[in-house]
Amino acid sequence: MKRTRAYATALAVAALAMAGTVTANAQEFGTFTGPLHHISTVASTVPGNGDVNPYGVAVIPHTTGDEFAGNVLVSNFNNKANAQGTGTTIVEITPSGHRWLFAQVTPHLQGCPGGIGLTTALTVLRSGWVIVGSLPTRNGSISGPGCLIVLDSHGTVRETFAGHGINGPWDMAAVDYGNSAVLFVTNVLNGTVEAGGKTVHGGTVLRIGLAVPSHGLPWVTSHTVIGSGFPEALNSSALVLGPTGAGLGSNDTLYVADTLANRVAGIRDALFRGSDAGTGFTLSQGGHLNGELGLVIAPNGNILTVNSGDGNLIEITPSGTQVVVRQLVKNGAGALFGLAVQPHRDAVYFVNDDANTLQLLH
Repeated sequence: MKRTRAYATALAVAALAMAGTVTANAQEFGTFTGPLHHISTVASTVPGNGDVNPYGVAVIPHTTGDEFAGNVLVSNFNNKANAQGTGTTIVEITPSGHRWLFAQVTPHLQGCPGGIGLTTALTVLRSGWVIVGSLPTRNGSISGPGCLIVLDSHGTVRETFAGHGINGPWDMAAVDYGNSAVLFVTNVLNGTVEAGGKTVHGGTVLRIGLAVPSHGLPWVTSHTVIGSGFPEALNSSALVLGPTGAGLGSNDTLYVADTLANRVAGIRDALFRGSDAGTGFTLSQGGHLNGELGLVIAPNGNILTVNSGDGNLIEITPSGTQVVVRQLVKNGAGALFGLAVQPHRDAVYFVNDDANTLQLLH
């Protein structure tokens, strides 16, 4: 009986894909977001200093220090004056909507070239370490390559990682083994500023190995470029566009939101490969993809990504079929960035830049 239902479902999805009308209203069996039809506002993401433009979203896995399991951290990219690449704050938000300031990073942090502008690259390790990317500006222009900032569980900056291929860290996925971790960082500043608005193909995916000792600071064990040649360009609305969200599938394929190509790319053998896969293979392109930014892997193994062009979330199977389209923000061009699956529940957190809020699809 299960085989018959699965076969029927496959035929239905294939037919919808051929018709170009794959939506949750058709066949929802086997999808993660298909049954999710409600959107709730969890809380404002604006802290006391007025920072706006929420980008990164990360769910805290374990309680330690000032981090509480199940709460959400959100990084802000703009300051109170809405100047891009100048946001310095991370807020912590409970599932019930209580918010407080988790961290405020000094704008002139030593070891972070160019200043501070906290990006979508945000993760929390089980040990409590928070790692966030910075792509900074000064007087409206990109002022340096930025860095990765490491904070402890009390929101205090403890160290930075810079250079070695870190150049405009825009988004990040992490694999946490406890005493070690692997970061996959997308970078968008390789030749972008010099091109003055023209599209260049310098975007990279950098794999960073970390040792995470029980005492002392995390330290970098390796840097490996596993993807390169992704299109990137300066952009008046988002400051810069290029490879953004990343998520590691159970098949050791890293999926990357190739924003300017309206494409989700795949890089095979992501954890162990020693060579550059270039732009990888194309999992899915066109269709309902429209300048996708944030990306995360759903519990069922499907890929969730959100469009910068229209405010939609797209769910894609590992075979490349776009199976669900869900509108998160009406007329939401430029409103969506980071997203994360809510633990122990079929629901997805996402930030709404238009309203400066954390919201929940459930």
